[in-house]
Amino acid sequence: MTKTYDAVVVGSGPNGLAAAITVARAGRSVLVLEANAEAGGGARTGELTLPGFNHDLFSAVHPLAVASPFFRSLPLEKYGLEWLHSHACAAQTLEGGEAVLLDRSVDATAQNLGEDGDAYRNLMAPLARRWEDLFGEILQPVLHVPKHPFLLARFGLPSLLSAERFANLRFRGERARALFMGCAAHANAGLDQAGTASIGLMLSLAAHARGWPIPRGGAGRISLALLSYLQSLGGEIRTGEPIHSLKQLPPSKMVFLDLTPRQILGLGNGTLPSSYQNTFGKFKYGHGVFKMDWALSGPIPWTAKSISRSATVHLGGSSSEMAESHRTVAKGKIPAQPYVLLSQPTLFDPARAPAGKHIAWAYCQVPNGSGENMVDAIESQIERFAPGFKKLVLARSVQSPAELQAKNANLVGGDVAAGAVSLKQLLFRPTTAWNPYRMPLKGTYLCSASTPPGPGVHGMCGHLSALSALREL
Repeated sequence: MTKTYDAVVVGSGPNGLAAAITVARAGRSVLVLEANAEAGGGARTGELTLPGFNHDLFSAVHPLAVASPFFRSLPLEKYGLEWLHSHACAAQTLEGGEAVLLDRSVDATAQNLGEDGDAYRNLMAPLARRWEDLFGEILQPVLHVPKHPFLLARFGLPSLLSAERFANLRFRGERARALFMGCAAHANAGLDQAGTASIGLMLSLAAHARGWPIPRGGAGRISLALLSYLQSLGGEIRTGEPIHSLKQLPPSKMVFLDLTPRQILGLGNGTLPSSYQNTFGKFKYGHGVFKMDWALSGPIPWTAKSISRSATVHLGGSSSEMAESHRTVAKGKIPAQPYVLLSQPTLFDPARAPAGKHIAWAYCQVPNGSGENMVDAIESQIERFAPGFKKLVLARSVQSPAELQAKNANLVGGDVAAGAVSLKQLLFRPTTAWNPYRMPLKGTYLCSASTPPGPGVHGMCGHLSALSALREL
């Protein structure tokens, strides 16, 4: 690799591609290097079970994708990306065969929360009315000069609480508490930890702002659209090019690493200052996930028929059950009734399976790197709310934390968030520097979800990293 580029990007996940696109839009030459044979990182689609059943290999639920200021600035629809909206954004299971829906409308959601309807409306409506300004603030590093400080404070101060405490303080009834906790449970941390309320608030707000759509054809369509747009700008990509040392890279003015701190320590080969190595060595990874995919002979037979109105389902009978599940994992143990995040895309995108057949995707959280087999626990949790589910299974794919990491090195110990969502690492990731993207190697920048604003398929980490580098260049 002797050609000289303005920028080289290591890793082709959404953030790596976002960094490359930002550089290319500035008129600079850029090369993306991907270790795997296929680009896309955690946003890929393929046949995991049977021919004709197209599953999401890693991520399937992308609440922040359509709210992302960066993605909204791109003409991705011209490159094959089409978003499909289910009737409701998410469904939360409840005890007794009931469910409550997170609707695109604040009022429609509030109407189903009984005694907490007004409390929910008073919380969400003012934020939803100014969602564009708010996402422009929260999808930034903490250390920035806010354009809307009072709006940011209205969101940010409650976000410092734990999800469990926030739900119990704000709401009196179980329907609202469970709905909020189901959103917050996307966090890879105990729901009694400070800062986890931010996840519930942000994902609920995303639903009311832009919805929780799914990409037609699967998560891989996001990556394909980003890649096609990058190539239209003159960007290059090489797959099957693992990088073991920064010295392997071709000459360039800027290097972007769509990697987590652990991989970067391996690439540095002693070139990183000891203080930086120590900081990266202390970086905390969050809960791992145990992931399953199914080829099904029919749609999931939910007891609560309304669950079929949503592509995304949060499985947990109560707010306390979900909190206990995450608390157990945080203690390094396996929950008896795990919180399960499930996607049922073929209700709204039937072409992803043969006619009349369906797919489902789900995971539960486990201790980082756990080798525990969670097949029975996950399927029993689904069966609990959808009796007869197991009879529909034609084939299943099972991926432990170790298997996920083997296929995508950024998923350290099965952590899909590139770092624990603790309060400290929500506010300052991976370091407390004013510029969290710049590394102590000239022209080298970190651009993965280990940087602000953190996890989610939104591309903002890569975009902001590239903007930082271009300013310094």
